[in-house]
Amino acid sequence: MINNPVTKIKGTYKNKDIISLDQFSLHDLKILFKHTATMKKIAANAKPSGLLKGNIVTLLFYEPSSRTFGSFSAAVKQLGGQTIEIQDPQHFSSVAKGETLEDTIKVFEAYSDAIVLRHPVIGTATTAANAASFVPIINAGDGIGEHPTQGLLDLYTIYEKHKRLDNLVGVAAGDIINGRTIRSAMLGLSLYKNNTIYLLSPNELRLSREDFKDFQKRGLKLIEISQEKDIPKNADFWYWTRIQKERFSSIAAYNKVKGTFILTEKLVKQFAGRNTIIMHPLPRIDEIEKNVDSDMRAVYLRTQIRNGMYIRMALIALILGKI
Repeated sequence: MINNPVTKIKGTYKNKDIISLDQFSLHDLKILFKHTATMKKIAANAKPSGLLKGNIVTLLFYEPSSRTFGSFSAAVKQLGGQTIEIQDPQHFSSVAKGETLEDTIKVFEAYSDAIVLRHPVIGTATTAANAASFVPIINAGDGIGEHPTQGLLDLYTIYEKHKRLDNLVGVAAGDIINGRTIRSAMLGLSLYKNNTIYLLSPNELRLSREDFKDFQKRGLKLIEISQEKDIPKNADFWYWTRIQKERFSSIAAYNKVKGTFILTEKLVKQFAGRNTIIMHPLPRIDEIEKNVDSDMRAVYLRTQIRNGMYIRMALIALILGKI
């Protein structure tokens, strides 16, 4: 696990880089969730907000994205701000000419008040934060490292349903070893007491032993399973993920494990409880059958994606000192 040399929030978000869930305390999450509820009302009422009027946020995405990119863009604009939007800069900007990440960051911090960065290489968000002198960096996913804003929206989604983030039983399924969204969510859940996560994956995609021991030291109870029949009944949440083709060194290695665990309507009926919520960070490829979408417990195309925008609205407003 990457141990990012990050600055703790300590109740004050203004001008802080957002690199890892390790920065957050229970108090910090309480503050964020309070403001997220307010942002939800702003978006739901479709009333114009001038909270970020005059502010510009750069979205710098070296890796493909639709939901994260789109929700950050929408979050800024919901609050009256503007965005500079750069996708695939390694092909369509000075990066293609050989410009370093550090120089790119210094250029865009001259134009904006914050930079949202996605990059395929683990640890790049920390590198960017060290390079930036004047504006905060928000990690929108760094390889198989972390995806802190996804983790935050996932925690908020669970909290919104169950009104707590302790004494939970969850199931995380799919690509565990490469799952930056799973890692961030588990870092957040490890702040709370008595949480148990069942990890359902092929042996090849299990959590690394280093990370497994680290999460245990943090107080999170992890139980590895390799068959659907071992899923605990009536869990508080399921967190299904895709097998990430882009993380494999060869197509043969990917083909060996693809389609291992498919979430079906039958599986939901067998093991999900009345109050189980079914989550997915998206994109969904073939790991959840589409007929599951109509189940009201499936929140991945409903509240979960909307919460992404609300969390990001609150986070940006907080780090820019507007609330």
